Order: sequence, then C-alpha cells, then structure tokens
Amino acid sequence: MGRITRFRTIIFLCLVALLMGGYVLRLYKLQAVEPENGLVTADADSMQYMTTVEAARGNILDRNGNILVSNRASYNLVIINFVLFNAKQPNERLLQLLELCDDLGIRYASHFPVTAEIPYSYNMDALDSSQQKYFRSFLDNRDYDLDISAQTLMKKLRAGYRIPSDWTQEQAYKVISVRYELELRSIPGIGLENYTLASDVSAENLAAVMELGIPGVIVETGTVREFHTTSAAHLLGTIGQIYAEEADTYREKGYALNALVGKSGVEQAFEEYLHGSSGTKYTTVSSDGEVLEEYFETVPQPGNNVELTIDISLQGVAEKALEDVILNLRENGVGRRQEGKDAEGGAVVVQDIKTGEILASASYPTYNLATFNEDYSELAQSEFGPFLNRVLQATYWPGSIYKMVTAIAAVDLGGYSEYYEITDKGIYEYYKEQNYEPRCYVWTSTSTTHGTINMREALQESCNYYFYEIGRLTYNKYMSETGENPMDVVAKSLGLGESTGVELPEVTGTRANAETKAELYSGQDAIWYGADVIQAAIGQSDNKFTPMQMVCYTSALANNGTRYKATFLSRVVSWDYQELILEHEPTVESRLDISDEAIDCYKTGMELVAQKGTAAQYLSNYPIKVACKTGTAQWGNMHSGSDHASFVLYAPADDPEIAIAVYVEKGAQGGNLANVCIPILDAYFSDSSSHETALKENSAN
Repeated sequence: MGRITRFRTIIFLCLVALLMGGYVLRLYKLQAVEPENGLVTADADSMQYMTTVEAARGNILDRNGNILVSNRASYNLVIINFVLFNAKQPNERLLQLLELCDDLGIRYASHFPVTAEIPYSYNMDALDSSQQKYFRSFLDNRDYDLDISAQTLMKKLRAGYRIPSDWTQEQAYKVISVRYELELRSIPGIGLENYTLASDVSAENLAAVMELGIPGVIVETGTVREFHTTSAAHLLGTIGQIYAEEADTYREKGYALNALVGKSGVEQAFEEYLHGSSGTKYTTVSSDGEVLEEYFETVPQPGNNVELTIDISLQGVAEKALEDVILNLRENGVGRRQEGKDAEGGAVVVQDIKTGEILASASYPTYNLATFNEDYSELAQSEFGPFLNRVLQATYWPGSIYKMVTAIAAVDLGGYSEYYEITDKGIYEYYKEQNYEPRCYVWTSTSTTHGTINMREALQESCNYYFYEIGRLTYNKYMSETGENPMDVVAKSLGLGESTGVELPEVTGTRANAETKAELYSGQDAIWYGADVIQAAIGQSDNKFTPMQMVCYTSALANNGTRYKATFLSRVVSWDYQELILEHEPTVESRLDISDEAIDCYKTGMELVAQKGTAAQYLSNYPIKVACKTGTAQWGNMHSGSDHASFVLYAPADDPEIAIAVYVEKGAQGGNLANVCIPILDAYFSDSSSHETALKENSAN
C-alpha cells in the first residue's frame, strides 16, 4: 500500500506540474467569471475559457506582529461543465468520480434541496438566501412550477438527465445532485464559477481521482484560512460565500460572485483591506479535458495585512481567566448561599486608557475557528449561545458599576458635596405609599445597615440606600432647573448607551429615562415614575449596556471624563510588509467636563472599593494599587436564579494605563469577578517586552 500511495502521489505531482504550466501561483483561488462569457473560443479539438483569479486574503496579526490568521495552499477538484458533457458517457463518468470520492472519504459539495431518501422531500432550511434564489432560477429556467413537488421534480430530472433505468435510486440521486450544480452554471445571469466539487483535497486522494482521467475534471489551486491561535474566535471571525442580497454590492466592487468574503468579526470589518484585487486567467483545454495552455492577462494582487490592537498572549490569559471563573461558579457557587451555580456566559474587555485600543476582547463560551465547520451543529445546539459575541452584541444591566455616574451627577449637577451624608435605614420608604420599598443589600442579607455615610463611603460599600436618596434629590433638583435627567446627561457623555466607535458591529443598548421607557413599553408601563429614578441611580431600570461600553466608560473615568474611540485596528500594511497603508491615531469620541471634587469623589471611592470595600478580599494586597467597582444586577422582577455580576477596574490607580470590564450572566457577586482581572493584571504588568510592529518584524530588509 505504501508503494501505491507513493506512486499515486508522484503521478499527481506530475499532473499538477503540467496543469500549472510551469509557473507557481502565489496562493491564488481560481474563480470563473460569468459562465456565459467565460467560454471564449471552442472548436472540435479545444476550448478556451476565462476565469477570474481571486487573490489570497491578507494576513491578520496582533499588535506584536504575531500572525493569527494566514493562508495555506490547497487543491480543489473542479468540473468544467462544457468539457464533461461534450465527452462520451458523461453520466457514467460522473458516477465513477462520485463513487470514488465516497470510497476515499472526499466530501463533495451540493446544495440540491431534495433529500436523498424516498419519499423525496425538500430541505429548504438547509439553504442560505443565495442558494434558495439559485433554486428558483433553476426551476424557472426549466419552466417548472415553483410549487413542483419533490417527487415530480426527481422524476423529471431523472428523465431529463437521461439517467439509465437500471441505476439504483442512490446512484441516480448522486448524479442528479451534482448535475443540478453544473446546470446552475449554465443559466444566464446567475454568474457562478466552474463547479468546485471538493475543496482542500489531499495530494494522495487527488492523485487517485486524476488517475480516472475524466474529461473536464481538473485541479485548481486555492487557499484556505489557516489559524495560528485558538483564541479570539469571535473577534477574528469567519469568511464565506456571497449571499444573494449582497451580490449587487460586491459585484459593483469587482468581486466574482463565488468570492469568499468576510462574514463576521475582523474578516468582515476589514474586508476592504484583506480582500486584494483579482486577476484574469485564460485556460485552453483539449476535448478530453487536458489543460493545454494557461496564461494571466492580469495578475492578482494579494490583500493587505491587518495588524490588530490586541495582544494575543493577553487575549489568551483573559479567555482562560473568564472561563475559569465561570466554571468554578458552576461547580462551587459563591457566598454562603453558593449562588452562581447557574452561571451562563460572560465577557471581559481590556482597553488601553490612553489610546482607546482594545488589548483583549473575550466572550464565553467560545469556539475554535479551525474546527468551526465540523463543530457547527453541536455549537448551534448549545444552550449557552457560543456564537454570540457578548462583548459587542449583548446588553446588560450594569448594576452598581453605574454608581459613579450618579456620584458625578450629584456633585456637578446637583450641587451636593462628596461629603454629603445620608443615613442608611435599610428599607427605603420614600415611596411606601405606592407600595414600593426597595432595600439595601446589607439589610436583605444581614438585617444591618451602613449607618451614616458620605458619597465616597457609599461607593466603597456600594450602598444602594445612599444612591436611592442622592439620585432622587439630584434628579428632582436638576429637572426642576433644566428639564433634563442629570444621570442621563452624565451617562451619555461617558459613552453609556452610545456607539463606542469600534469597527465591528455593535448594539448600543438603552439608558434609563422617560423617553426610553415610552419607547419600550405601552400603557401604564410606559409612565416614568419616581421609582424608575431611584432604580436608574443604582444601574437598574432600563439601563442596559454592552461590556465594550462598560470598558470605555471605565477608561473615561480614569481619564477624568475624556473618552477615546474604541478600536481593534492598529495598522494596515501591504502584503509584503513593505508599505504602511494606514495607521490608527487616537481619537477623542467625547469629553465630559468633570469638576475636581467629583473626580476626587469617585476615584477615591473606587480605590477604597479595592482597599477595604466590596473587592478588598481579592485586591487589598495586590502589589499594584487599583481602582475598581463591583456590581450585582437583578435581571427581572420575577426571575429565578442568580443575579448578574459586573466588575470594572483601572490600573494603576495613580497613573492609569489599562481599564478592564467583566460581566458574567448569573455570576451572583461582582466582587468575585476580580478573579478574572488579577491574571490579566499579572500578565500585563509583568510583560516587559516592547511593542514590535508587523511592518518591522516581517520586513525583508
């Protein structure tokens, strides 16, 4: 068997050498232009056709020049329709090919929407919008009714394709499913390329296939994305075929309709840089399918390389720390009541405070991009939603991490001193007549109170009672003077409920105010009450933000009110790393003029949280002084299960460099999330390596 394998491989390599015409393609993926225009010339002995040659996509790198995503060469089995069906016994030769593929374990692609088993039925749910459109075009081209039954369609196709009567149902189905794909390529206006039967086929299997000598079956070079990390799946993203609704847009940009384009993450966000420019190739084949000549009219230009702001090492640390905390919660819970055993997903984001650059962005659960296709079905059925990028696409009640907003509003808009004292009575009875009596968490858990405390101390202890009262007082005073919601004014300026400016798609969430409530609800539920004010003051009500907004908010606090645009893009360089195409420049997204007293209040309060407050058990002895805030968010009036948990931090406290935001669904207690931050801080502040750009690292000079 070893000799046979080696012999086949040698044959294959020789064939490839002939097919390549003496030149080596640089990771080019061949794709045909409009098939009705692709056939240039034809006579009894040969045919010439034109193809669009899609360039290799650019690489994706981290901030230190580490390649995260690149390309590797692959070989694809392609069928040239008009060659195969000008040969003798095309059905028989096609069946021979497909049966060999089955024997070798080669998975061949078909989007024929009829099930293989009798009685036949349609499986339209397995098709994307483009494939559904192609099927309708197929029926229309044959003058079949759009509501034709699957049984009737198979009967008509078996006759139309002249499938021998003695073939089994299984044999007939195989050939029909592939002939369907081939026929699509002959329908004017669809614009599909020559049919790629199988992609990324091994050299051994290709050699066995090519030994068959089937006319019209050729080998084309292609590329597949190769992943050099198991981290950052949500961020890096996927590529895929152009959807029907995207076709016109991409066609205008010069894309072949079979081109692979970014579908999510960085691949999608930076498509214009990564894609490159296609070339044009002419191929002449003999009547039996032998490639006689190939030449390029225009040579493809590979895409540019995109350098991200993330540090892949720090990204890995963040992902592991988040996973460890969530899995530990599920196993052990936290606190006396062991809450958090129902913890679901979460997110952590790390930002450079001075530039807005995102250093790490982790969403849990995650997946492996290298095995994404194989794992897709299992992932899709997971109850925890691994496809959801919780950093950007999920909004959450912030809970007590919002209290710095209320403190700033109280000092700067309400005129209250940071030393303004309020006595915590445990049960807030201002709205007792309306049957609404919220309680401070210490009263709920221990039947004690925080006593008489000032604003700094209220932040330290996260006293809900204090912020109920100061929030109500500030709201009433500022509303009477200006007609504006003071907490909403501050929250908006600090980026909560606003676009962060990040390049990837994001949701913006909502800020709690009368306008939002009127939009979200109806009837009595749409009325803005005093109870809404005090709930908003502690980060509840309709305050719902993304973890990305939470980290930008934290950075703005560290920057005394200046919020930088969040970004994943550090720079773009040419495919050979010799030319700088684009470089990120820090951009101020918003600026809030915060008084020195308010800054002193919330910064001192956040430092006290770490030293002797709600996060002290985790951070009081940490060698670097940090400022932080814990949060616990109720997620429904009638919910069962643990509360959500939030945590924000910046460090060092006296000269901030990075901000971190963590959120865990049903994480129970915000303080416990400090355990996510500690490994990140350790990694960041222990890393003494200097930043090396991809341009320098990969330069040929």
